Amino acid sequence: FRELNKLYPTHACREHLNNLPLLTQFCGYREDNIPQLEDVSNFLRERTGFTIRPVAGYLSPRDFLAGLAFRVFHCTQYVRHSSDPLYTPEPDTCHELLGHVPLLAEPSFAQFSQELGLASLGASDDAVQKLATCYFFTVEFGLCKQEGSLRAYGAGLLSSISELKHSLSGSAKILPFEPSVTCKQECLITTFQDVYFVSESFEEAKFRMREFAKTIQRPFSLRYNPYTQSVCVLKDMPSINDMVEELRHELDIVGDALCRLSTHLGV
Repeated sequence: FRELNKLYPTHACREHLNNLPLLTQFCGYREDNIPQLEDVSNFLRERTGFTIRPVAGYLSPRDFLAGLAFRVFHCTQYVRHSSDPLYTPEPDTCHELLGHVPLLAEPSFAQFSQELGLASLGASDDAVQKLATCYFFTVEFGLCKQEGSLRAYGAGLLSSISELKHSLSGSAKILPFEPSVTCKQECLITTFQDVYFVSESFEEAKFRMREFAKTIQRPFSLRYNPYTQSVCVLKDMPSINDMVEELRHELDIVGDALCRLSTHLGV
């Protein structure tokens, strides 16, 4: 914790830096305290609607991505072995709390994570594997450009002192994030990655993933209903009409807000 915090100001993305102090304030992120997953889950729910569900270890890619579709993040509870505190081949609680949670507290990134999950529902095993690989090289080991320099937003980097340094050392191979290319890259578990993928922003990564998701063969489309916390299948005209009515209502609210703002500003 102490060593990573020394690296974050020069290595971590802006969103991670903005949210980490909030986790210190509301969830007890300190080197002399162990944060409780329930406190962290409650914090995330208020920030982005995500909740944490404890698990004993790895889930299958399909099960893990399906959780993201419902804004549920499956979180491990064990801690890496003391013989090698700088790196862990498996996601431990340090990885989850220091790497994933600060980004899941960011609305844009939370939406990106959920859209990866939604794209996996009803997809073939091959498509799910491609999505899981894209997840691995973005949410786990992704880089982004901010203020003219490379920053890490991947949880696997933000929770590993040695790989965080390596990824931004100038010696690592870095390629632009393009899902159709990224999905073919081998994921390495026991050593540093051979290549890292960089996006201009979360919005760009989200746009590219949306376009990639459109290529996945499914006989239906999906949308997430935040009120019922369920996924709706858009497979016929009645279901599409219901969505259009909801969108029309939301646009009416936006239109009213713009009119009031124009009146207030005298435009």
